[in-house]
Amino acid sequence: MAENSNEHLDALVDRKLVRLWLYWGLVWLMFPPSIGVTISSYFNFPGYLGNSLELQFGRLRPMHVNGVIFGAFSTLFMGLSYYIVPRLTGVKMWQEKIGHLLMWVWNIGLVIGMVSLLMGYNQGLEAGEFPVLVDTIFFIVISLATLQFIMTIAKRTEPQLYVSLWYLVAAFVWTVLNLIMGSYILPYYITGINSAAFHGLFIHYIVGLWITPAGYVLIYYFLPASIKNPIYSHKLSLVGFWSLALFYPFVGIHHYLYSPIADWAETLAIITSMLLIIPVWTVLQNFFGTMIGRWQNFGRNLTAKFLIMGSLMYLVGCFQGSVEALRSLQEPTHFTDFVISHSHLTVFGTFVVWAIAGTIYVWPKIHDQELWSFKMGNWSFWLITSGITLMGLVLTMGGLMQGTMWMKGTEWLDTVVAMRPYWLVRTLAGISMDIGISLLVINLMKTALNSSKNGKPTAQFAGTGEVA
Repeated sequence: MAENSNEHLDALVDRKLVRLWLYWGLVWLMFPPSIGVTISSYFNFPGYLGNSLELQFGRLRPMHVNGVIFGAFSTLFMGLSYYIVPRLTGVKMWQEKIGHLLMWVWNIGLVIGMVSLLMGYNQGLEAGEFPVLVDTIFFIVISLATLQFIMTIAKRTEPQLYVSLWYLVAAFVWTVLNLIMGSYILPYYITGINSAAFHGLFIHYIVGLWITPAGYVLIYYFLPASIKNPIYSHKLSLVGFWSLALFYPFVGIHHYLYSPIADWAETLAIITSMLLIIPVWTVLQNFFGTMIGRWQNFGRNLTAKFLIMGSLMYLVGCFQGSVEALRSLQEPTHFTDFVISHSHLTVFGTFVVWAIAGTIYVWPKIHDQELWSFKMGNWSFWLITSGITLMGLVLTMGGLMQGTMWMKGTEWLDTVVAMRPYWLVRTLAGISMDIGISLLVINLMKTALNSSKNGKPTAQFAGTGEVA
């Protein structure tokens, strides 16, 4: 696309809005993973933080989980969406000021939620622990953002509806509906085994109908943009979209095999879990196909490196997710660290990493600066990559050992002792990830400070929307 066209697209982006969302996103990117390292240390050094209720595992763990999902990933995703949508639609955001209001309401809600969990206010639903006040804040923000994005897309001047926009609309619409169920129906009107079944659906809708399509928005936009190559196949992207929409709504019960939940529901969850291979393989084929002819510059392209690394984690993590849905394989993996490996490889190793990649791409552009230090950025990449890889490996190995020992009737305490070396390595892996994240944030802050000092552009925007 011609340079004047790029300048036109640049002018459509509300840089201040994007910056504010990303600044908050970087705060959350550092905070919840640090809590994760803190509580993982409890497995080897129980009670090392004393007996204060506010520092116990039961209060810190939901802060870690919700902080990563709604803080680190979702806040970065929202900020990046306010960059992507104007460039793919050819128009400014509908009612731009709403985005600024939503940014403050969202992050104030997150702060209230974190303090509430720390004080012991908890609804008892995994990934839904926040009090109803915070749930309501999230629901209002997501609903208004949905309206804002849909209205912007409806007014677009670009005739083509890019695949990133397909996934973006779906992510927001599905999540509005899921929040209604998880925040206002499930905790109050569904009881007993039905509550467990619907909770399985709720938490998987957070992962599969919010985080997953949101992550696809990011990689489908930033991979072609960063390597300056069109998406490999538009048809494959649509196959991936519709197969995700068709199969994912039923998989949530696959964690409840051998339970009193109806056998037909369990079997349907198993079948659809295996069918998820279709969207996973189609999107991965698209991503690696897009890289054809661009591998020679891969080493110096931090955005592409994070995106492809996240894709590899996605391949491994989704393989784990599908096989642990099989009855024969769930028996030695259920309740073990194998499941924790799966969740870390997908939520952090894939989707948070993709959000990091998008931030690395956008941050220099909205500050008119080159990234302060490629070397530091590369260190961030390798520390995060080695950390999440090691964590996934030791948790998978340890989890399989756990399950095997339980099936053989080994004494519980003996299994705990056997797991301690694995848990120690997991903590060290988490420290590696946290150091990598810290270096990344320092790098981005130095980039922003250089922008303030220089007061003039030193980097040009690269065309993005035309190849998404």
